[in-house]
Amino acid sequence: MRGKQAPKRTIKPDPKFNSVVIAKFINYVMERGKKSTAQRLIYDCFDIISEKTKKDPLEVFETAMKNVAPDVEVKSRRVGGGNYQVPVAVMGDRKNALAVRWILTACRARKGAGMSQKLADELMAAANKEGAAIKKRDDVYRMAEANRAFAHFIR
Repeated sequence: MRGKQAPKRTIKPDPKFNSVVIAKFINYVMERGKKSTAQRLIYDCFDIISEKTKKDPLEVFETAMKNVAPDVEVKSRRVGGGNYQVPVAVMGDRKNALAVRWILTACRARKGAGMSQKLADELMAAANKEGAAIKKRDDVYRMAEANRAFAHFIR
């Protein structure tokens, strides 16, 4: 790396639930700098979740994030003449970043209803350990398991 490491920015919690994780989720959902639109979308999604499940939407969201967050992933490493997929443990903020990314990708791939409805459906599915985001996590885990023999290539 050249130069200094960029300093970590602190993110203000969201106005409704006072949660930093939800504020970060809103930032990932946001497109073209339209934060108020992203906030409205998330809050509508939480209303749908509370309506359908009769549970606290924050609880459903936390469960979904915990279920989707991966423990291991594979990274490509060049050793000698070949590239190997080396399994690596996922640490800290990267777990949440991957979970959010996979949930949003799964939502955007769904057809039909509006984004808040698709997001609510995906979060409820992830909380029940099903859906496309969970399938993605399982695929990554299976890939890491298949390449366990190359784990000694980690520095």
